[in-house]
Amino acid sequence: MPPAKPSPSKAQRDSKSKLNQLTSILLVLPLLLFYEVGVLFADVMNGADFVTQGLLRLVGMKGFIAIQAFIVVVFLGIALYLRRNQKFEMKLFLPVLLESGVYALTMGTFILFVMTDLLGIDPRLAAGGSVASASSFDKLVLSVGAGVYEELVFRLILLGGLIMLFDRALKLKRWLAILIAFAISSILFSAAHHIGPLGEPLRFGVFVYRIMAGLFFAALYQFRSFPIAVYTHALYDIYVLVLG
Repeated sequence: MPPAKPSPSKAQRDSKSKLNQLTSILLVLPLLLFYEVGVLFADVMNGADFVTQGLLRLVGMKGFIAIQAFIVVVFLGIALYLRRNQKFEMKLFLPVLLESGVYALTMGTFILFVMTDLLGIDPRLAAGGSVASASSFDKLVLSVGAGVYEELVFRLILLGGLIMLFDRALKLKRWLAILIAFAISSILFSAAHHIGPLGEPLRFGVFVYRIMAGLFFAALYQFRSFPIAVYTHALYDIYVLVLG
């Protein structure tokens, strides 16, 4: 009877359950490229697209194009660097897409249940203004852009940075560091949609809804993967803005 194989360690199990960095970058790259090309032809922006509107106001169209090209070069440079020690797992694209689709179709219902049935808050989510009257193409571009850039800013950079700050620098317990980082990043995520001349009017129900959406995306980023958070966000916005 052959000896039993040792069970994998927790670190090994965790590494198998999450995408490697190279796969994460390359799975997100097509959405980034679509948005960066599409936004040049889109006729509408809104508060959700605050990254693009801020850059355009600051550096103009030529500067914006240069920055977008630089971002693509950075993504490709990181991918080439990671390729030395990691393998791109293309076979994971379909599972990521399907899992994200399930989350995108269910998160709205779940959040509405929590808000209306548990908290007694009326979300009033009807989109208005320039977004409601935009073309399907413009809405598609905005949806993909929100999925990529908002997850990049609020989850990968802000949430990841806050967890590192509270966990490693301030030496808080891991669960507490994650909890505080979730709360701060989600509140800022919701607030960003109401900032600037293209921001939406502040309504309590919508503000709370987006905080909860931020918590949902944060959980996907932290416990699943960055691409799943990006695709879920993009697919949810497509479902609400384009197909809704």
